[in-house]
Amino acid sequence: MENHSSTSTSTTDPESQLLVAEARERKHARVRMHELVVESLIGGFFVIAATLMAVLIDWNRPLSASALVVSIAAFVIASRVSFEVGDGYAVPTQMVFVAMLLVLPDPLVPAVVAASLFITRLLEVREGMHPSRALYAFADSCYSLGPALLLAFVAERQPEWEDWPVFVAALGAQFALDVVCTSVRAWAASGVPPRTMLRVLRWVYGVDATLAPLGLALGFAATGEPFVILLGLPLLGLLAYFARERRVRIDHALELNGAYRGTAMLLGQVVESDDAYTGEHSRGVVELSLAVADRMGLDPRARVRVEFGALLHDVGKIAVPNEIINKPGPLNHEEWAVMRRHTIEGERMLKPIGGLLAEVGGVVRSSHEHYDGGGYPDGLAGSQIPIEARIVCCCDAFSAMTTDRSYRRAMPLEAALLELNACSGTQFDPDVASALVAVVEELYSSLPLPAARLSSSPPGPLSTIANSTASSAPASGPTT
Repeated sequence: MENHSSTSTSTTDPESQLLVAEARERKHARVRMHELVVESLIGGFFVIAATLMAVLIDWNRPLSASALVVSIAAFVIASRVSFEVGDGYAVPTQMVFVAMLLVLPDPLVPAVVAASLFITRLLEVREGMHPSRALYAFADSCYSLGPALLLAFVAERQPEWEDWPVFVAALGAQFALDVVCTSVRAWAASGVPPRTMLRVLRWVYGVDATLAPLGLALGFAATGEPFVILLGLPLLGLLAYFARERRVRIDHALELNGAYRGTAMLLGQVVESDDAYTGEHSRGVVELSLAVADRMGLDPRARVRVEFGALLHDVGKIAVPNEIINKPGPLNHEEWAVMRRHTIEGERMLKPIGGLLAEVGGVVRSSHEHYDGGGYPDGLAGSQIPIEARIVCCCDAFSAMTTDRSYRRAMPLEAALLELNACSGTQFDPDVASALVAVVEELYSSLPLPAARLSSSPPGPLSTIANSTASSAPASGPTT
């Protein structure tokens, strides 16, 4: 099963869902210029290497026209069985590819693989894929170079089962070359980190290793009788059924994710309609929180909890009277007691929804806990507080410090950064505070900090964090 620019395997992984959705949309679009450059370079390397192999290396067995036709037909059929994986797909061509290595001249196999994949792409163009994406066939064929080259040099006779060390080495050569080519393509064309690629490739290569022995059996049986390769078609039919089932599960996961996001946005709009400041503030906290989550390397599921937790951290304020929300001055003890219940109310609203939003309810409840245990409502401390809530708490406070409130003006940015450092280890997780400072300083990297403090809007997209002026009066502290 060959992987083509893919990044994840789980249908419930938020990162995978996003990548699948993007891949579906991208399939019908023209290849972008930088993708075209990457595909041309790697595809060009393959064409040169495959041509030199076919021309310069002695063929270790004669070419049979029937073997060529059957191999191409079986490979095209296998290529049509597509499993959506991350921002690409995987196809169960391994058993046909291995069989081809035993019935065709090995130096010719990469060219046959490329021809078969190109035919597959032309069929996909008829189904709506943009014609420019047919060019992917050549770079997608790079994996075939390694095993074909190795077998061409070491297989002086028709291989037998006792030559299994050679087959294992050929499989290793396939995986090694594919790791390099696929990782380079994904990183250069889509910015997918190699570490992410290795996570999915482990799954893909596990399936390849499982199908390889079946390919060997078909190849041995097809020596002199190439039509035996077609005996693998029933298995391809079964895999096609599984691929269709997976596609349905992905469709449902995408629909569910859309429903969660729509519910979160609707709740956010309800909060904004009741209190415009809270709605605008929440959007600013989302941007900051996601930037910090990315800097801290949170996994995709946690990142989504950060996003929704930041968006909905104030949703419980719906239950707080407007005269308290919009009071033009500090709250008294009784009013603070009412205000501090908004995290509990937020969790109560989200828990019954279930799924992802139920998880976010826990983030909302803990979004005002302090690292030293001095927050509310449960007095949690340190690692007892979910990392998502620690991020939201820090970004929420920073956004509150640097925006105007009904009872005070925004703090200057420089003063807010100093406050972050002063409260690190007490109100804020030190790692989160450090990451947030780095995010803000990176945003202002083109400006000296004092100049940034005097600016009414930042040079980047996080416009909500610097609504400050030189005349702003300092706030009483970061607590919101």
